[in-house]
Amino acid sequence: MIRVVIVDDQSLVRAGFRMVLASQPDIEVVGEAGDGAEALRVLGRVRADVVVMDVRMPIMDGVEATRRLCGGDRDSAAGGGPRVLVLTTFDTESDAFAALQAGASGFLLKNVPPEELLSAIRVVAGGEAVVAPRITRRLLDRFAGQLAPRPGDAGRLAALTEREREVLLLVTQGLSNVEIAENLYVAETTVKTHVGRILTKLGLRDRVQAVILAYETGLVRPGQ
Repeated sequence: MIRVVIVDDQSLVRAGFRMVLASQPDIEVVGEAGDGAEALRVLGRVRADVVVMDVRMPIMDGVEATRRLCGGDRDSAAGGGPRVLVLTTFDTESDAFAALQAGASGFLLKNVPPEELLSAIRVVAGGEAVVAPRITRRLLDRFAGQLAPRPGDAGRLAALTEREREVLLLVTQGLSNVEIAENLYVAETTVKTHVGRILTKLGLRDRVQAVILAYETGLVRPGQ
C-alpha cells in the first residue's frame, strides 16, 4: 500500500486529489495539509511514502517544505523518508528547477490526466523519478549559475569506481539503461547494477538527483 499525504492550499483541490487516489486499491491517503508548515507537522505524526506537494502556498511554500523533508536536499535520501511529487498550475522552468534541487522526485502540472498522476505516484513510490534526466539537464544548463557547491560534495565522487563514474556521465546525458548498455557494450542488467551502486554510494534518491550532483561537483559543466 502506498501511503500519500496531499499538500495544497485549496481545499477543493485536496478533495479532488483525495477522491482520485481513494479509488485505487494500492493507494491510501493518510493526511492532508494546507501549507508547507502544516505538512511538516502532519508528517511528524504519520508515515508516508509519497507527498503530493503544491509549489506556491502561503506561510511555507512547497519548495521550502520539500527541502526540509528531504533533509537539506539529498543527504538524508538513504534514510527512507517520503518522496515528493510536486504539482503546480505554473508551467515555469524556475519552479521545476527549484523543486528538483530541493529534492523532489517529480514535477507535474495539476491539469495532468488522473491516470498520469496515479502513474507518477507509483513511479515515485518505487524509487524512480518522473522527470526525465534530459529535462533535468536542460534545466541545469539554464540555471547552473544558481548551483552552489556544498562542502564535501566533490569528495563523494571518490567513492565511485572508474566504471561507475563512466556510467554516471552517461546518465547525465539522459541515456536510458538500454542506451548506456549499448555505449559500454555490456548487458542492461549490468548497467542497472552500476546505477544502483552509484545511488547507494552517493546517498541519492534517483537518477535526477545524480544529474544535479554531477553539476554541483563540477563533473559536468553547462553545455558540456
